[in-house]
Amino acid sequence: MPTTVLHTLSPDWPCQVKAPGTHDWERTATRWLRDLLPARYAGYSMLTRHPVLLTRHVQLQLQHEMRAVRVALETSRAELPSMGVTDGIIENTIRMYAVELEQLGRLARGVRLIGDALLVNGGGGRRRQQ
Repeated sequence: MPTTVLHTLSPDWPCQVKAPGTHDWERTATRWLRDLLPARYAGYSMLTRHPVLLTRHVQLQLQHEMRAVRVALETSRAELPSMGVTDGIIENTIRMYAVELEQLGRLARGVRLIGDALLVNGGGGRRRQQ
């Protein structure tokens, strides 16, 4: 019985990940998710063996990154002048943080879609035994 294909029309579905339910889609999802984490996490095979664990960790990582970018964005005008940063650079920095926050939000939506698809398509628990 074929698995259900979901989210193929969502603009937030990562283009690097095959459509849910298609051949090898979990492998492409795992690779994309792993690439969102700092490189030091590559050595934790538990995350790549269990895609839902990986998805959860990526969601947490993105939440923390978004929080850090929001703080940087909200404090730029107050803190950067005392560091000798010029008004033009401050404005460019604020724009950069706004773009990054938007990008992180898009990534978080993609991760959420992948997590939902893993649960629906039976990839939620174990991809392969340890």
